[in-house]
Amino acid sequence: MKLKSGILAGLAVAVVVTAPGAFYTVGEVEQAIITQFGKPVGEPITTAGLKLKLPFIQEVNRIDRRVLEWDGNPSDMPTKDKLYISVDLFARWKITDPLQYFLRLRDERSAQSRLDDILGSETRNAVAKHELIEIIRTTKGRVPLRDTLLTDEERAQDIGALVPIQKGRAMVEQEIFAAAAEKVRVFGIELLDIRFKRINYNESVRPKIYDRMISERRQIAERFLSEGNGEAARIRGNRVRDLNKIQSEAYREVEEIRGLADASAADIYARAYNITPEAAEFYAFTRTMQAYKDMIAGGTTLVLTTDSDLFGYLRAMEGETPGAGADPARAGAEALVER
Repeated sequence: MKLKSGILAGLAVAVVVTAPGAFYTVGEVEQAIITQFGKPVGEPITTAGLKLKLPFIQEVNRIDRRVLEWDGNPSDMPTKDKLYISVDLFARWKITDPLQYFLRLRDERSAQSRLDDILGSETRNAVAKHELIEIIRTTKGRVPLRDTLLTDEERAQDIGALVPIQKGRAMVEQEIFAAAAEKVRVFGIELLDIRFKRINYNESVRPKIYDRMISERRQIAERFLSEGNGEAARIRGNRVRDLNKIQSEAYREVEEIRGLADASAADIYARAYNITPEAAEFYAFTRTMQAYKDMIAGGTTLVLTTDSDLFGYLRAMEGETPGAGADPARAGAEALVER
């Protein structure tokens, strides 16, 4: 009895000691590879639950079955048109053949390193085969938005027109995806998606690109400025022409009014001074006095012929002085001469 009890007790102790090493669990988000002395045995465990293995000599290697992320580092690479750009890429992948994955890569760190090599190489090849515009633009045949203030002539000059593309960024991504998916499949990995996260100019060429963009915009601005200056000159020319026209028409109207006024005044004078011979003689006298006043000033020497009309009144006054019986007209003429 004692021997039987000892055997049972030994078996119980053996079960207690070996049970933790014989049972293991597989979660819903993982799969497992059983290895014996470092080599895989049996089929991969892909279902969740409580599992059994040989204790001490077999090990459980757990492999994630979720969708995993690959985020590459930005890398400088040249395009087909010899422009260096910095490309930042990301991808999504998962393990579909855990046995092949375990035999070739063992762990996720090795898988990430291999994805770095493959995706980086395929991205560099795709970028080198396409021009920059093909990598940046997303769709082809897109109609650009135009300013509604543009004239028909400016629209005909294709201001703001987009450079035509053949593929676009989406198709370049598909090319990288198709080439990389075939290469990673041998590692038991399925590549699910790949996208450009960021595309930027290289630091060494960025100032040159900006300078070229500024130069292009400056050319457009200079053209608009020249057109604006031409339009301003045309408007100023029209303004000067209209102003001269208005001034000339106003001057002509003023002269016409002045001429009509002078004619009316002359007519009034003529009718007034032609009433009697005395009035006509008085008119001649006043006009002569006005002529004297306009011609003679202080220190003026006047040379007249004896038979001139201007000298007639002066000769008629010879020997006469202003007095009570003197003629007022002659007295005024003498006073004017004394000046």
